[in-house]
Amino acid sequence: MSDGRSSQSFGGESLLFLTDEQLRQGIEAMFFAYRGFTADPDRILTEMAYGRAHHRAIHFINRAPGTTVNNLLTILGVTKQSLNRVLRTLIGDGLVESRVGTIDKRERHLFLTDAGHALEATLSDAQRARMRAAFKDAGPEAVHGFKRVLEAMMDSDMRRAYAKMRDAGL
Repeated sequence: MSDGRSSQSFGGESLLFLTDEQLRQGIEAMFFAYRGFTADPDRILTEMAYGRAHHRAIHFINRAPGTTVNNLLTILGVTKQSLNRVLRTLIGDGLVESRVGTIDKRERHLFLTDAGHALEATLSDAQRARMRAAFKDAGPEAVHGFKRVLEAMMDSDMRRAYAKMRDAGL
């Protein structure tokens, strides 16, 4: 097809003409998959009185050491007040270090401490194990298709931010 979409059938379903019921099932599968994906980290975070916002901050600070608070705000799409609350906790607990910018003194650059790296590794190891098993079970074509679907669901700004991070190897 000229628009890059496939009219190929998968399991008897035309991928171009999904019914509302098929779409509902896909939405529900995403909800339940997300619950599974976050279950292991949630258990670890609950023991520390942290939530998913803490996890996301730790994840992206690890991916881009030295990222600014403003960059993290953009990536996470949260309010400054919400992020400041999370960062205060992480800094106070010795997981994140905030350094004044060398060029612009108003900027705050964020880094994980050794304890922050250890927590990030524990959280990510659990998710990587789940993703690895699912990808292995689904096979390479399904993995490629899954990534394409996820990227297609992103807003254009987020897709650009994701591509930039992915292409930089961060």
